[in-house]
Amino acid sequence: MSFTAIVVAAGSGSRAGGPKQWTPLGGRPVVRWSVEAFVKAGAAEVIVVIPAGSETRAAEALERLSGWRAVTGGAERADSVRAGLAQADPALPVLVHDAARPLLSGRVIDALLGALETAEAAAPALAVADTLKAAEDGRVSRTVPRAGLWRVQTPQAFAPGVLQRAYEAWTGEESPTDDLAVVEAAGGVVRLTPGDPRLMKLTYPEDFAMAEALVAQAMTTRVGMGFDAHRFGPGQSVWLCGVEIAHGQGLIGHSDADAGLHALTDALLGALGEGDIGDHFPPTDPQWKGASSDRFLAHALGLLKERGGRIASADVTLICERPKVKPHREAMRARVAEILQAPLGAVSVKATTTEGMGFTGREEGIAAQAVVAVELPVSRSSAPR
Repeated sequence: MSFTAIVVAAGSGSRAGGPKQWTPLGGRPVVRWSVEAFVKAGAAEVIVVIPAGSETRAAEALERLSGWRAVTGGAERADSVRAGLAQADPALPVLVHDAARPLLSGRVIDALLGALETAEAAAPALAVADTLKAAEDGRVSRTVPRAGLWRVQTPQAFAPGVLQRAYEAWTGEESPTDDLAVVEAAGGVVRLTPGDPRLMKLTYPEDFAMAEALVAQAMTTRVGMGFDAHRFGPGQSVWLCGVEIAHGQGLIGHSDADAGLHALTDALLGALGEGDIGDHFPPTDPQWKGASSDRFLAHALGLLKERGGRIASADVTLICERPKVKPHREAMRARVAEILQAPLGAVSVKATTTEGMGFTGREEGIAAQAVVAVELPVSRSSAPR
């Protein structure tokens, strides 16, 4: 069934200490998890409702993803939902989801779409399992029966035009915090589908620790190794790990001959099973003549992100007699971390010599080897279907 998805990501995140939709979770911005889930589930379009002036942040968070567009939200959640509905195709069912619930599975989406065959609206829900108490000022006044009570999650699904008409008819004095309530007030039939405990809402800072633990359970570690070497030639400097170092010679190569970044790129591509640097940037292609090697590493990182992965660690060893690497090592670490969008502590750059042996010992060139560990989802989806 074709449908439109609205991802509400316009909140300020005051209780979480800042806008949580842009906060990394498992190496990906929180908002990206939901958008990816809807795209994978076959949404005709994903409308992402964002705060005013956040277009650049949204583009960065959702780079390399297609099938989405951003609209500006309002002061209240209901205002943001209305803004998304105004752009949605009224002929299609619509699923409204809070970006703060990132661990959305295809199974939840499928169940909602199935429920719309016999109802005007549906939402995933979990039965209340804990004992409920009513209290004032910390003093319990009574026990509330939990039979028949449910914790409702998002996304909430609506048959074509149902939510639009319900909002037009809404006469409540307060802004609704739940879209089902708007349909209920209009007399619509609402059904509950099985919820998912992993579909938790990120409200407070401590919620992120729980979500990170859940994500880690669904990740696997892959390791790749790379090696590269370039010979010296005419020039006044060399590029190593993204840093230019003054030297009496240059390195010969089709690009800028940065052996460190080339080895890193091959290691990352190897971890992904995506061939080598020559497959992606053939030396016979003139467009890469003299190219900056950070472009190659950024490309490999993009492939990792497309698969929902993140860098766990990157370790480079430069093999040469000269130039001396140690004075530039921290600058190299910082540059590599910047390109990989990884913490500085996850990046290591070392140097060694071959004690005068071989082509590096004779100062005929420079070699580099690299090892990269990445974490990838066990499956391509954010959670099992």
